[in-house]
Amino acid sequence: MPRLRRARPAAIHPPPPDADAAICVIASGSGGNCSALVVGRGADRRVILLDAGLSPRATWKAFDALGLGVSRLSAILLTHLDHDHWRPSWRKGAPRHVPVHMHKRHVRRAERQNTLPRHTSPFDDEIALPGGVRARAWLGAHDDLGVAAFRIELPSGASLGYATDLGSPTPHLVDLLRGVDTLAIESNYCPHLQLASSRPEFLKERIMGGRGHLSNEQAARTIREIAPRSNVVLLHLSRECNTPELAAAAHASAPYALTLSNQYEPTPWVRIEASGVRVSEPRPFQPLLFANV
Repeated sequence: MPRLRRARPAAIHPPPPDADAAICVIASGSGGNCSALVVGRGADRRVILLDAGLSPRATWKAFDALGLGVSRLSAILLTHLDHDHWRPSWRKGAPRHVPVHMHKRHVRRAERQNTLPRHTSPFDDEIALPGGVRARAWLGAHDDLGVAAFRIELPSGASLGYATDLGSPTPHLVDLLRGVDTLAIESNYCPHLQLASSRPEFLKERIMGGRGHLSNEQAARTIREIAPRSNVVLLHLSRECNTPELAAAAHASAPYALTLSNQYEPTPWVRIEASGVRVSEPRPFQPLLFANV
């Protein structure tokens, strides 16, 4: 059974001072998604925000609780423009010195919606971030414009995979993220709870039809193929169609430490450290879909 950590009020504390990199999922769910990636130590420490689905005010409040100074924020990296990942208030709320990295396919929509920030840095597949951090992006199927997943390479040699709202797992995603040290990935719903829910049929089809979200089983299968070396953080658990127990059950024999995020409390800080040992060898990829369940 993997070591399991859940978000709880007592876990709110500053990042470990001796960590070269760590991630805290501030909030994750349909009400807003936002994670803080800290890189470096002491005066050189920087914060990269992964998605900005909380308001600036709520984000700064979380920064205070986590011992992060707003002046440390050096970049915002967006997966896509859904309201729970990019709040319109960030158009003016982002500090002037902070670039907002947005996939080039999303820029025109942000312009039409009047949510394009003042300092936008469009990307395609390669992203240079402050502090010597580099990222590679892959655009997966999600609604009409897609969603970006990231492999983030840190100066320490460690790596972070970050993927949410994936629609369906693909070999391209697995290839991008294979063998990362820490993996944050969505585990959105239980198919049985989804089908039994009172949600309208069109919404169920959107979520389960290959362009919406990953189920617990899909997430677990994808994680096994990626073979992260140390840590897995589960993102975007549905409050209506999932439970922490169901999401964790799919990882009962996993060799990695498991952290579950939620909508209301930040997770503990998860260190991102380079590991010379792969926890398991990759196996041939087999997509697992529930479109017709």
